[in-house]
Amino acid sequence: MSRGRTFYEFFAGGGMARIGLGEAWTCAFANDFDPLKAATYRTNFADADQHLHEGDVWAVDRARLPPAADLAWASSPCQDFSLAGGRAGLAGGRSSAFFGFWRLIQALGPAAPRLVVIENVSGLLTSHGGADFTALCRALADEGYVFGALEIDAAWFVPQSRPRVFVVASRQPPPPGLTGESPFHTRAVREAQARLPGDLARRWVWWRGEAPPARNADLASLLEPDDAVAWQDEARTRALLALMAPQHLARIEAARAAGERRVGAVFRRMRVENGVRVQRGEVRFDGLAGCLRTPRGGSSRQTLVVIEDGRVRSRLISPREGARLMGLPDGYRLPRAATGALHVVGDGVAVPAVRWLAAQILEPLLAPPVAAAAE
Repeated sequence: MSRGRTFYEFFAGGGMARIGLGEAWTCAFANDFDPLKAATYRTNFADADQHLHEGDVWAVDRARLPPAADLAWASSPCQDFSLAGGRAGLAGGRSSAFFGFWRLIQALGPAAPRLVVIENVSGLLTSHGGADFTALCRALADEGYVFGALEIDAAWFVPQSRPRVFVVASRQPPPPGLTGESPFHTRAVREAQARLPGDLARRWVWWRGEAPPARNADLASLLEPDDAVAWQDEARTRALLALMAPQHLARIEAARAAGERRVGAVFRRMRVENGVRVQRGEVRFDGLAGCLRTPRGGSSRQTLVVIEDGRVRSRLISPREGARLMGLPDGYRLPRAATGALHVVGDGVAVPAVRWLAAQILEPLLAPPVAAAAE
């Protein structure tokens, strides 16, 4: 029997990567600077006091890290790579936390984890014309890792549109069975790889991964009962509809005319029309929520519209619904305040995407060679 797998979880938030990895993995060290996220982590994991460091990653000493972890997972602050954050890139204040994490990996030297996963928004691939992604790959290469990236949309697993980049790095070259085609080698990933200089391109791995089974849940199936949530009054609903451009109002009217219950997700966005920036409400009825963001993000808290019997009602998405859209179980304990709860889940990583990555790539990379296992 092989020993249990161990990992470090940097920028752990509420521990969503840990949940995705599963009980076969043991967390040896976790870190987050946000007091609310750290408190949520402690609430959900009884062993948190044994390994959770609350504070700036730059303040973590290498001696705090137990040796010989198999994996370092880092979901470094994404605001500086996202459209909402204006793409300051790796030089940005919060995303420079990546280098606070990376100096610890460097300090471990030969004892550094065999595997590293860096998760971030898709803007990582293009920030500063690709220079930030090149810098990230250079950091990995300098420590002896080979690496590749996958762009995985949480919509493969849960009814939420949430594309994210997962950079997977390994100290050992992968076996042939783990390289090849994947639906997650998106155009953005291929173009990012093509921009790398030759020495980094030679260390690139096209990680193989099968498409997950078809998702069997839509947005409506994850909602709380109508009588368990707070609805906005008619004046607010009318104001929301007044923000919509004609094509989005047409979607509302088509849903009303269908004569059946329809659930849509609405975002408020700034658009330029005739040279003027205007706020617009945009609705989708494709069974998906838009990308969840923290309440401090560039887009406002997501609104739902429910159309039934010709009536249009609206309300804000609830914290529990947000957690479900991230693949969290209903037993996961959220902060009591809605803003705090949505801050934790909106800054997290989709749990089923982590599980897919672990099953398809990470766990096979850590498995003993077949020949050695048979001896």
